[in-house]
Amino acid sequence: MILERYIRREIVEKIGWTAGLLILVLASNRFVEYLADAAAGKLPAGLIAQMLAMKLTAMLPRLLPVALFLAVMLALSRMARDRELVAVMGSGMSEGFQLAAVVRFSLLFAAGVAGASFYAAPWAEQRIDHLKRRAQVESDISGISAGQFREFGDGDRVVYVQRISEERNYMERVFLRIRQPEGHGVLVSDRARLLIEPGSGSQYIVFEDGHRYVGTPGTRDYQITEYRYYAVLLQQGEGGPVVSKLEAISTGALLDSGQPKDWAELQWRLSFVIASLLLPMLAVAMSRFGFTERRYLPIFIAVLLYFIYSNLLGISRSLVIREKLPPLIGLWWVHLLMVGGIVLIIKHRSVRAFIRRYTAPAPA
Repeated sequence: MILERYIRREIVEKIGWTAGLLILVLASNRFVEYLADAAAGKLPAGLIAQMLAMKLTAMLPRLLPVALFLAVMLALSRMARDRELVAVMGSGMSEGFQLAAVVRFSLLFAAGVAGASFYAAPWAEQRIDHLKRRAQVESDISGISAGQFREFGDGDRVVYVQRISEERNYMERVFLRIRQPEGHGVLVSDRARLLIEPGSGSQYIVFEDGHRYVGTPGTRDYQITEYRYYAVLLQQGEGGPVVSKLEAISTGALLDSGQPKDWAELQWRLSFVIASLLLPMLAVAMSRFGFTERRYLPIFIAVLLYFIYSNLLGISRSLVIREKLPPLIGLWWVHLLMVGGIVLIIKHRSVRAFIRRYTAPAPA
C-alpha cells in the first residue's frame, strides 16, 4: 500500500541517522579508550581499527532496537506535527493500520537483529578475545629490542634478537640461553615468535629452523639437535583454564548446555529480537498523545519506559546467572510486563485519559 510504504520510508530515513548517531557516540568513546591503551603500550596501534570494528559489531544487537524505537517515535511525531496522521485517519485508515504497518516493518527488522544477536555478535566477541591475545603477544615482542639482551624467568633465560620484523610478529636471528641444573642449553634459530597458551596464559618462544646445544661449558660432552620447530617456556601462567565470556560463546553451544548462566545468555540474546517488536509498538501507542503540542513529553515518557524495560532485563539476567531466579521465569516476565503496558495504553480508556491529562497543552 502507498501509505504503508510512505510510513516505512519515514522510519528507514530516521533509522539511518539515528543508528549513525548512536554508532558515532559509541565509536568515539571506544576509540579514545583504545588510543589510551595504545599509548600505554597495551594495544598495538595496528589493531585499533580491528578492535573498534569488532566492538561495534558486538554492540549491534543493543543499538538496533533502540535505533528502531527512536526512529518510529520521530517519524510519527513528524507526521503528527505536519498533520499527516490526521490525513491518514481521514482517508479511512484507523489507528490499527499504523500499528499493523509498523509491526510488519518490525518483523523484517527483527530478522536482521536476530542474525546480529545470535551469530554476528558472538563471532565478534570471539574475535575481540583473539585480538586481545594477539595484542598481548605483540606487546611482549615490542618489549624485546633488536641488538639487546632481555632476561626472563629470574634470569634463567636470556634472549638476544638481531632483528624484529616490520609487522613485529616475528624475531629474526634469535639466540636463547637456558640455565638448568643439569647444564646449560643454547638455541640458535633463524626465526622465532612469542606464543601465549590460551588455556593457562603461559608464555612460550617458538623457534623455527635452528639448532640446540646442551652441555656443560669447558667439556666436550654436548648434545646437538637440529629442529624445525622448538618451543621453550619463558614464563609460567597463572594456571587454570581461561573462562570465555558468555557473550563469546556460540549460540549452538548455549542451546546444548543446561547451565542457568547459558540459558540466561540465550534469553538475553533473544530479548533483543523481542525488543525489536515491542519497542516500536510502544512508540505507536505513545504517538497518540500530545505530539502536536507537547511533542517532547510523550517521547520522554517512552524513553523512560525503555530504560525501565532494559534495566529489568539486565537485572533478571543477573539473577538467572546467579541461580536466584529459575530460567523458566528468566527474562520472560519482563517482556510480558511490557506487553501488558502496551495493551493498557492502547485499549484502556482510563490509562489513555491519564496520559492525555499530562500531555495536553497547558491552558492559555
